Amino acid sequence: MSSSSGRYMIVFNGEVYNFEEVRSQLGSDPKWKGRSDTEVMVEAIERWGIESAVCRFVGMFAFALWDRLESKLYLVRDRLGIKPMYYGFVDGNFVFASELKAIRHCPAFDGELDRDALALYMRHNYVPAPHTIYKGIYKLQPGSILALNSAQRQPELRRYWSATQIADDGIHSRLDCSDAEATEQLEQKMREAIGLRMIADVPLGAFLSGGIDSSTVVALMQAQSNRPVKTFTIGFHEHDYNEAAHAKRIAEHLGTEHTELYVTAHEALNVVPLLPSMYDEPFADVSQIPTFLVSKLARQRVTVSLSGDGGDELFGGYARYFLTRKIWQYLKRVPRPFRKVAASMISSIPPARIDAVYRHAKLVIPGKAQWSAVGDKAHKFAGFLDLESPESIYMRALSHWTEPIEVVLGSREPDTVSGFIRQAAWLPGIEEVMMLTDLVSYLPDDILTKVDRASMAVSLEARVPLLDHRVVEFAWRLPLHLKIRDGISKWILRQVLYKYVPAALVERPKMGFGVPIDSWLRGPLREWAEDLLSTEALKGQGVFNVPSVRRRWEEHVSGSRNWQYLIWDVLVFQDWLRNGVGALQPAMS
Repeated sequence: MSSSSGRYMIVFNGEVYNFEEVRSQLGSDPKWKGRSDTEVMVEAIERWGIESAVCRFVGMFAFALWDRLESKLYLVRDRLGIKPMYYGFVDGNFVFASELKAIRHCPAFDGELDRDALALYMRHNYVPAPHTIYKGIYKLQPGSILALNSAQRQPELRRYWSATQIADDGIHSRLDCSDAEATEQLEQKMREAIGLRMIADVPLGAFLSGGIDSSTVVALMQAQSNRPVKTFTIGFHEHDYNEAAHAKRIAEHLGTEHTELYVTAHEALNVVPLLPSMYDEPFADVSQIPTFLVSKLARQRVTVSLSGDGGDELFGGYARYFLTRKIWQYLKRVPRPFRKVAASMISSIPPARIDAVYRHAKLVIPGKAQWSAVGDKAHKFAGFLDLESPESIYMRALSHWTEPIEVVLGSREPDTVSGFIRQAAWLPGIEEVMMLTDLVSYLPDDILTKVDRASMAVSLEARVPLLDHRVVEFAWRLPLHLKIRDGISKWILRQVLYKYVPAALVERPKMGFGVPIDSWLRGPLREWAEDLLSTEALKGQGVFNVPSVRRRWEEHVSGSRNWQYLIWDVLVFQDWLRNGVGALQPAMS
């Protein structure tokens, strides 16, 4: 779409929710041709300039803007990185797209694998921005504007919104009020963010897992709706992975129009062949499977669905926010040589034997259910014993392959997430270091990538109201004790939810949104996996350290270790490579 003067041309992916407000600020001049947010965006840029206009937009967006007058290209991505944007040079030509598969169609694109980016992927199960799996192709960082005058020059990058700056501003202007007043203010901001995202001229609903985040979003949706909100969840017959019963109780209490679908292992496994083309580059968060399935379920009834993503990063929901400090408090009391000996002793005992001893002793966590996978947890804990700081504990908690350069041949791991952790050391405590790091890396590169690609694959628009930038900015003004208190995560978010849902319905251990990949790899996926992980296949590609991969695969299949996440990382890459959408393929003509 072009601006009324003809100066600007825009190509836009996403949604600006407050476009009516921006349109009213622009008035009756220009002469409006339609009612779309796209027209409002391009006219706002014409009136106020690109950065001033973008700072007025509330939404999720990635767009390209061509300035005919100055022969200048701009690429812009939303503040939190909800929508994707890729760019780079191919045979001297500057290319950009919202999907890597579009760039792959450039005739001169050679698809050269970036082994350094692959090392990052093996650590994190995703490729952190600004890298992609291809050499010379990059992700535009959230909250950024790229400007380019000609294809012969390197583009200029600048931030119009920075999560780091927001954190700094918030910490220096902490909210000073009672718990009740803070809760009231948060509820009001969330109501506004959710209400704005409920404006739609198509059927609208919400994902409901029964957890704190999605339940709060649905509760505030229902409070603003004069009809039952449509809610969706999927369940698994495997009890340890099933949240459907919890979601159903929440839905019944709130009075939503609830749809649930119990998925068989066969139905879930049918998603695996779709993953390479869905995600365009290796992406191995196993919850991509249920996310696709719940998106597919929702799309049968609605076109737009709200999601609760972002609550963990903003309000301290992940277990690592508690455990990192707790582990460090124990470790720093013990001299490092003793810790090394203890780690060696624990690691020398097979996990299966530890499990057997535990079952025999019938140990029970006080007041809670029994532990599961005790042997694997013990070995994981042993990996922490030699670490020297809470930051290194956090980095280990984020890592799948802890030494990825040893498994990816010819690679050097770029200093991305680890570098940001060091840069965030100015924050008051390790909890906020972790929350900010997750907000700028794990959230956009894993969580939002997962939801965007899975929902878009079935033409469902997923909206994330907790990531309204005004909610984010308010969350960083909250003192830490309003987020984490007496061992309770997301304390203030729970206070909002308890106004609508009894605590008894939501108070339970955090489950996550996973699938039983560990048992599937030993069962229905074993033949597929063995084919991709065969010595011949691995050696022929020359990408991985074959003995390292094979050892873990054999240990997993035997049941002596649970290497599900490490193996899944390799399998997703192998499948992506083999299915003709990966790197090392002939250039397309």
